[in-house]
Amino acid sequence: MIPIKSITAIELDQKLKQQHKLVLLDVREPSEVNFCKIEGAMHIPMNLIPLHLDKIPDEIDIVIYCHHGVRSLNVANYLAENGFDTDYLYNLTGGIDAWALMVNKNMPRY
Repeated sequence: MIPIKSITAIELDQKLKQQHKLVLLDVREPSEVNFCKIEGAMHIPMNLIPLHLDKIPDEIDIVIYCHHGVRSLNVANYLAENGFDTDYLYNLTGGIDAWALMVNKNMPRY
């Protein structure tokens, strides 16, 4: 397994507030995204990532997230195995659930 960097919800929130150039990649299922989402995120369900590699920019920080961080870590590893530079790949620790707990406390949780 390739080492993937982690980023906490608080760190991500700080980067977004500082307008750090990055891509948020939501790899959850459509029903999950309909329930709650981080505004501005690109949505590609995990199972469709292989079909949409060309839509994911490279040479820019990519913060990948799911519900708790397991699927997103798998996607980050898949991207690394398919030529994406690990210097730019981040897994959101705790996923959108951590985001709801630490950053957007009004976000519905599931």
